[in-house]
Amino acid sequence: MLPAGLYIQRSVCPASEEMPTIISHPAIVLTTAMVGGRKRISGRLLIAAIIASILPDADSIGVYFNIPYGHLMGHRGFFHSISFAFMVGLLGLLLASKLKSSRIAAFLVLFISTVSHGLLDAFTSGGLGIAFFSPFSNERFFFPWQFIEVAPLSLMRFLTLRGWKVLQSEFVWVWLPLLAVGVIGMLCRKIPTIHVEKQPRNSKGARG
Repeated sequence: MLPAGLYIQRSVCPASEEMPTIISHPAIVLTTAMVGGRKRISGRLLIAAIIASILPDADSIGVYFNIPYGHLMGHRGFFHSISFAFMVGLLGLLLASKLKSSRIAAFLVLFISTVSHGLLDAFTSGGLGIAFFSPFSNERFFFPWQFIEVAPLSLMRFLTLRGWKVLQSEFVWVWLPLLAVGVIGMLCRKIPTIHVEKQPRNSKGARG
């Protein structure tokens, strides 16, 4: 039984395949910061979260060590899993004081930032699916809605009309929706809280 909205990607693609551009993965982090505000998300935690949102793509260097794309440690494998995101969150929890954050905020922000990478990848139109449940299962998954164009790993291929098409896709499907959420979150934070002062009751026997 698969989780709702996921389906298994069984085809294996060559290691030279694709992913979203690295500049779009921090979008969810920046949106979280806009909604949470600086009181909840310190500058240090924000920087750590941006790094965490990009970190899963460190597995792409496996190409240079002849690690197959579909391998456990291959691209979109363990480093894109929920387990890896949980480990990054735990690291944030342990380093919360250095991040100038509460433990729960450090854990949640870093976990969400890391796991969001695989979630965005699962909306892309190419490459191999995401091993969300690695290391317990190496099955790869995509969401049914694959509307984000994927960028080639090769910089030379990215610096073409194909790369421009990818950036347009990410602007429409990633940045614009998340920017809207962030702005709404900021506006909600700035709405002043209305305090209703209770009128003191007159004590019994008090004269007017």
